[in-house]
Amino acid sequence: MPNPSSFSLKKQIYNRIAYLGTISKADLLEHFSITGSSMTRILEELLAQELILVSGLGTSTGGRKPILFQANPSYRYLLGLDISRISSSLGLFDLQLNCLSSVRWEMGPELSPERLIELVIQETDAMLQNHHIQYDQLLGLGIGAVGPLDVQTGVILKPEYFLSDAWSHVPICRLFEEELKLPVKLDNGANTALLAEHWALRGEACRNMLYVHAGVNIRSSIMSGGQIIRGSANTEGAIGQMIIQTGGRRLGDKGNYGALEAYVSLPSLEERVRSQLRMGRESSLPAVPPEHITFSTLLEALQRKDTFVREMFLETASYLGVGLANMINTVHPEYVIVGGALINADPIVYETAVNVARKNIHDSSSYKPLFTHGILREESVMTGAALQLLQLLEI
Repeated sequence: MPNPSSFSLKKQIYNRIAYLGTISKADLLEHFSITGSSMTRILEELLAQELILVSGLGTSTGGRKPILFQANPSYRYLLGLDISRISSSLGLFDLQLNCLSSVRWEMGPELSPERLIELVIQETDAMLQNHHIQYDQLLGLGIGAVGPLDVQTGVILKPEYFLSDAWSHVPICRLFEEELKLPVKLDNGANTALLAEHWALRGEACRNMLYVHAGVNIRSSIMSGGQIIRGSANTEGAIGQMIIQTGGRRLGDKGNYGALEAYVSLPSLEERVRSQLRMGRESSLPAVPPEHITFSTLLEALQRKDTFVREMFLETASYLGVGLANMINTVHPEYVIVGGALINADPIVYETAVNVARKNIHDSSSYKPLFTHGILREESVMTGAALQLLQLLEI
């Protein structure tokens, strides 16, 4: 979420209500240093605008039961779009971040930016019609996308491994704004995923978090003090260039030698398996030419309990655990959220990565971060993309 100090007091109070779900006037007064009469006035204004609702009565502490307030979920609606290499998904959300409808598309060679925009427009119209929502009730479209990005200009620059070559220097915000006639906000998918998971964990009062997504490449986001850390450069995939073995392998002809991405990514896993098979490694895979080995092929072999493939997945998980430990020892999060295609391949991958990370955390006797798949998981990127739009709500 944006820095709350940048908002008016009225907006800050609304944001507090929306963030916590339900809250009483007394609880709001504990958070904001204003008089009771001023708080009453602001709450009455928010009620008159239908931005908030009375949701019921709280538990009495000796006197009257307190009135509880909540954000009005149907005051406006939000669209969230996840654009990634394997699939893209669109969700329609109310102002309490409840997902009303969603759809997912596989990112094949035919899915160009223009085609995705067409599909988003079609599905948006269908979703609004199904839920009897007027177009002018939409607050905007939030996008969480694979980098590198120019967030300021709303451009997807030149992401790797897209099956369509058209995803290069795409002014995605301008293109959607021209079609939807709505505000559009763009951010790295790792950042929007972490925003969404932070929202989902708000009852835990967690303010320091690490999100790591291991798939086609490794993406990460860091939250400190409740705010996403943003450097002077687009660093979503920088964790993949962390050197974990001096003079080690290199992924293709790019990046650092011995980089984490050269050991923990779908292309790396496929490349290492192909290399071992060419050298005669025994497996249930020989019927498949090494050059035709894909991640889907490996998933099938893993499910068949292929010893060699299982070994390769566990090796990958161990390297990921080392990378996680390095990040954890640097930023000391309370929560570590780990996801992505590699992690989701089999429970043993997640368990191995987490166990290796735990063993390499400095001072692990007193500092024990909580590891999790996350609450929203595959829906986190599009949910966080929609969440960005709450700052656009005019109050």
